[in-house]
Amino acid sequence: MKQLSVVLIAFSMIISCGSSKNVSEKNKSVARTENLRKLDSKFDGKVPKSINAILKDAEKYIGTPYKFGGNTSSGFDCSGFTVKVFEENDFKLPRRSSDQALTGKEIDIDEVKPGDLLFFATGGGSRVSHVGIVHDIGSDGEVKFIHASTSKGVIISSLNEKYWNKAYLHAQRVL
Repeated sequence: MKQLSVVLIAFSMIISCGSSKNVSEKNKSVARTENLRKLDSKFDGKVPKSINAILKDAEKYIGTPYKFGGNTSSGFDCSGFTVKVFEENDFKLPRRSSDQALTGKEIDIDEVKPGDLLFFATGGGSRVSHVGIVHDIGSDGEVKFIHASTSKGVIISSLNEKYWNKAYLHAQRVL
């Protein structure tokens, strides 16, 4: 019985990528219905040196495998990845994605810039379960983000991908 309890707890944590914060239904419905593919980005293309340093540190981990609870170059989970990258640049983030989702200022998707954090509900519903760092915004408004994926490790993905578009909840500016 004790082993079953441990397995169930571990399983729930894997699914949630370390989160437990419920996000408002308003954000959920906006995220699900907003067409992120036709984003009218306000990003001017200029990236400060401090943000470039964060992005370069994030990029050096591309290909690092996913590891539940991981926050080192041997393996990351999503929030462990963001903590490590920001920590390397003298900025402290909370360990859990749900707590990171409350850090800084919530911003509209058309206001995101490289270095901002994106939050997702990957298990459906409105519970924050994943986080990524905005990597770049294309001239067509396509938002790309770098994150620790459970299936592919640290990669760059796009909000134009159906899976991420559907799971998107909100963005936070922490810097």
